[in-house]
Amino acid sequence: MNQDRTNDLIPFSLDLSIDESRRRAEVVAALGADWDPVAVLQGEDEAYALLYSGLDGEQQRTYDLLVAAGVLPGEEPGHAPSH
Repeated sequence: MNQDRTNDLIPFSLDLSIDESRRRAEVVAALGADWDPVAVLQGEDEAYALLYSGLDGEQQRTYDLLVAAGVLPGEEPGHAPSH
């Protein structure tokens, strides 16, 4: 007995592009009119610089070793590790 009923299936698709557009609009609205993405990124860079400032010699050597190994990001833009 052949139970292959693939011909009985009805194609189904769902377009989420309208929902995604609405979601993005809501996110931008929630951020508010005074949101400044450039200032936010500058603040993140300043916080990142503070994170690894004031290291003693051993800590700096460990940090440099981890950057060289790709475990921690270096000073390059984006601050993303290589792994």
